[in-house]
Amino acid sequence: MKQAILIAAYKNFDHLLEIINFFNDDVFEIYLHIDKKTKLPKSFVRKLNAAGNLKLLSRKYTVNWGGTNQLNCYLLLAEEAIKTKENVYFHLISGQDYPVKSITEFKKLFDNPIKHDYLENFELPREKWKNENGGFDRFLYYYFFDISFAHKFKKEILFLVKIQKKLSIKRSFPSKIKKYYGGSSWWSLSRDTLQYVIGYTKENPYLLKRMKYTLASDEIYFQTVIMNSAYAKNVINDNLRYIDWSPERIGKYNPSPALLDLSDFEKIKNSNKLFARKFDVPFSDDLKLAILNSRKVGD
Repeated sequence: MKQAILIAAYKNFDHLLEIINFFNDDVFEIYLHIDKKTKLPKSFVRKLNAAGNLKLLSRKYTVNWGGTNQLNCYLLLAEEAIKTKENVYFHLISGQDYPVKSITEFKKLFDNPIKHDYLENFELPREKWKNENGGFDRFLYYYFFDISFAHKFKKEILFLVKIQKKLSIKRSFPSKIKKYYGGSSWWSLSRDTLQYVIGYTKENPYLLKRMKYTLASDEIYFQTVIMNSAYAKNVINDNLRYIDWSPERIGKYNPSPALLDLSDFEKIKNSNKLFARKFDVPFSDDLKLAILNSRKVGD
């Protein structure tokens, strides 16, 4: 049995290579998508080609924050990874994540006849998304982050949403969906559940089509498909990612979620999480070193 690591990345190539090299084990396969608009150093490409566990390198999509191509690249990676029948677990991470458990712990967690799915989920509307009408504003208005140059015009696109609200321009909801769910983009899913999502996507293209111009559909699609299915009973509402959303750490000079540093080490070490995010270079270097030393002790 194998586990597939699905990675969506666009920068910090040395950090990305560290992730790939960490999973350089016969049990793991790497499926990688790098944003089409990102320029890749030739030295990085050579190192990627030398990685024996890299099974896919795709640059199919231009990925903008909030756009549907984020979801499209996740589905692409999942569809490719599911083709390998030996893959029984699938972990979706970004290029700014970092594994915080040892290889031994990864193997132990999923060496279990009962295959749980680790997916953060909550039914919409959600109180914490109250500034977005509980999350429904994401569906109701057109967010033009799917156009190729949208990353340069975030303020203008959000201003267009305000105009739509003033003019009472609203989109309709797909009537076939019973309930909508949201949650973190990142998950660890069993083969049966991910196979169901891929099959659903092919058999019910209307939902993915409706996701176009929906804000951050990658935080809605997997949750909505899975939690409206029989596979919901297998879901543990924990994505096994350490992420800090605390307002005091998110501000002008720190993105959302917060960049992690050495002050996060003890909380990460004492958690049940498999991955932590966000890491940046050189901001998180001391934390990575502490985790590396901790993982060695764990093995």
